[in-house]
Amino acid sequence: MTDLKSHWENIYSEKEFRETSWYQGKPETSLEIIEALNLSKDAEIIDVGGGDSFLVDNLLHLGYTNLNVLDISVNAIERAKDRIVEISKEVKWIVSDASEFTPDRKFDLWHDRAAFHFLTDEKRIRAYISSLNSSLKPGGYLILGTFSENGPDKCSGIQIKKYSKKDMESLMQNDFQMQDFRNVDHVTPWNAVQNFNFGLFRKK
Repeated sequence: MTDLKSHWENIYSEKEFRETSWYQGKPETSLEIIEALNLSKDAEIIDVGGGDSFLVDNLLHLGYTNLNVLDISVNAIERAKDRIVEISKEVKWIVSDASEFTPDRKFDLWHDRAAFHFLTDEKRIRAYISSLNSSLKPGGYLILGTFSENGPDKCSGIQIKKYSKKDMESLMQNDFQMQDFRNVDHVTPWNAVQNFNFGLFRKK
């Protein structure tokens, strides 16, 4: 964990958000899926690997009131808090490795756009899924975004694990049922195209 944490601390201290490949001014795919769920505005939502993503800004604007952002990087969390300083107190900020996260509450929605695919060790993947299962309420939702089988092999200099629709379903089949699936091209700030798969799952 230490090496991975150090890597992300360095990334978030050296690069502006608009200089990162995962930058999105408005995370449209995630927002479309979330809004289609018709969750109550006081639903407990956690954005895992949220960093300084603009998802939390958009959810606050839409009126959601119980928002949590988890990231392994202190620098990422602090940057997000500085950006929305006047309303950051309305968000619970959590610094943790997702595979080691022990929640103090149950969530209605666990959102992860591109953190999970950085886990390549089977032990850490199992630990992540265990944390996910213990964190979600029965009937709760998981939105999982990963590089597809047609995506790049590395991101930010780190080897990643790619997932097809079949891979996602197989991984989650014991505890979740897939509700929706989307294949999306993400265009980086320098116009490179990265192919993602988004799976919407509901906990059994």
